[in-house]
Amino acid sequence: MKLREPMPELNGAVEWLNGQVTREGLVGTKPTLIHFWSISCHLCKKAMPQINQFLDDYRDQLNVIAVHMPRSENDLNIEEIKHDASLHGINHPIIVDSNMTITAAFDNKYVPAYYIFDKNGQLRHFQAGGSGKTMLEKRVIRLLDEIEKTK
Repeated sequence: MKLREPMPELNGAVEWLNGQVTREGLVGTKPTLIHFWSISCHLCKKAMPQINQFLDDYRDQLNVIAVHMPRSENDLNIEEIKHDASLHGINHPIIVDSNMTITAAFDNKYVPAYYIFDKNGQLRHFQAGGSGKTMLEKRVIRLLDEIEKTK
């Protein structure tokens, strides 16, 4: 995806965990962070405590969605995905994207990967890799400041 492109539809999940959302339900409300992860990704698991803290800090100002992107056949076990999500405290909605439909819509190739959309659903920031909480937070704060200035 390129900056300023609209958020893709969130259709094609094999299963939703922790509730289900739609693109229409997200756009127009507040900024949205969509993060891709996988149960076989060590960097994803290492970054999860930082992401969970980040989510706690901005829970009321930010929509957060996780996409479980399988990297191999071993990543397709729904029970293991549920177990790892629980183990790592992922309480926000999780799209189980075993058919890679949403992954393809985002043209995503990485885990972990983070997409931040403004409240109008336009991509404003992308980053991949296990570090970078500071950069994510700067981008979210910038979007929240933009919203505050338009009030």
